[in-house]
Amino acid sequence: MKYMTAEPFRIKMVESIPKSTKAQRQEWLKEAGYNAFRLKSEQVYIDCITDSGTSAMSQEQWSALMLGDEAYAGCRSFYRLEASVHEVFGMPYVQPTHQGRAADYIMTQIYCRPGAYAIGNMHFDTFRGNAEIMGCLPVDFATDAGMDTASAPEPFKGNIDLEKMRRLIDEKGAENICVVIITITCNNNGGQPVSMENIREVSRLAGQYGIPVVMDSARLAENAWFIKTREPGYQDKSIMEITREMFSYCETATMSSKKDGLVNIGGLFVTRNKEVYEKANQLAIVHEGFITYGGMSGRDMDALAVGLREVCDEHYLEYRIGQVAYLGEKLKERGVPIIEPTGGHGVYVDGRRFFPQIPQSEFPSQRLVCALYEEAGVRCVEIGACAFGAFDKETGEPIYPAIESMRIAINRRVYTNSHMDVIANALGDIYEKRDQYRGMKIVHQGSIASLRHFTAGFELL
Repeated sequence: MKYMTAEPFRIKMVESIPKSTKAQRQEWLKEAGYNAFRLKSEQVYIDCITDSGTSAMSQEQWSALMLGDEAYAGCRSFYRLEASVHEVFGMPYVQPTHQGRAADYIMTQIYCRPGAYAIGNMHFDTFRGNAEIMGCLPVDFATDAGMDTASAPEPFKGNIDLEKMRRLIDEKGAENICVVIITITCNNNGGQPVSMENIREVSRLAGQYGIPVVMDSARLAENAWFIKTREPGYQDKSIMEITREMFSYCETATMSSKKDGLVNIGGLFVTRNKEVYEKANQLAIVHEGFITYGGMSGRDMDALAVGLREVCDEHYLEYRIGQVAYLGEKLKERGVPIIEPTGGHGVYVDGRRFFPQIPQSEFPSQRLVCALYEEAGVRCVEIGACAFGAFDKETGEPIYPAIESMRIAINRRVYTNSHMDVIANALGDIYEKRDQYRGMKIVHQGSIASLRHFTAGFELL
């Protein structure tokens, strides 16, 4: 196999990407309020702001688009998608949604309530936004190693800390814990995986108290690959065997299909509970569309039906995880501080270790996002004080998250390792002159603190 380490595909169509000067990028960034979300696509050379909806589809997926049945009710595309979901999830009831945050909304409406706690390893922004609106209280219980960006590499930093979980249940009462959400992989701390043992034990503990378990499964195949390659007893199991076991320990799963579905749009709400499914149907009809399309076109459901099977291919996953690891190694060679080990969908640069002179109140990771765009036209995203900061409800004082990082999200089947070299060299050059940088202040933010990073405006200090 030593001659078979390159991408397991060949390029059939190309898209030209623009280049620009540093002076142009500095002006565009200023016009955008130093928020990379406000930049136009044509102003970006290498786009790593997200891995959501940015995958390159296969020829089989493009072919499947032509089979799309756009019937309002009972379309053939839904039943093809349903069959794929049964293979991967092993759960009977499938409600499509237009994307993952719609599935989050449905899940929140069914499982959450004001004043109750939602336990998770690390909840991501779309659930936090829904929880904030409802008044539900999300708590992050990743292990200590998972919450420490400078901790030594461990195989499963996405695990939930069982003792923290048990302590909260004892202190608040099981009746005040509405749901446990396991995010696979754990996005906030580097795309870190969750072990099967931890999934099993979290499910067992929650079951003792009658607390339902939900899995946020946007990157289900990547998590399964880490279980296969890192956890004893799974080396000889197929990816689908592993995914089905993962989901056997939860009642419901939500998915942004724009990640491991290998499509540009779509989401899923999947459950084994018929009563929950019927509630999801009603919410989908009101907010998404009819039960058998849920906000998706037939052609997109057909592309997703193919993508769910393709993402479980081991040759694809070996390449996918390997490319992320390649970038991580290149950054380490330049001394750039990253979360280790590298995860499934991107490399996370530790903002506080990169810019130790910039306090968290001055958004070091957001400054790094801007610096990288200025230097090389590479667009990334801040996962730190802006994205996951909060405010004390009594004093109004800011509360800063434990993780302060910049995420370099790698699009699936899109960029080559030459693009990874550009990113690594640019960050390495910035790191060599890191003492020259100062922080930022936020001058505009939206009304929902959990989602302010999408619309915030900044100024340089």
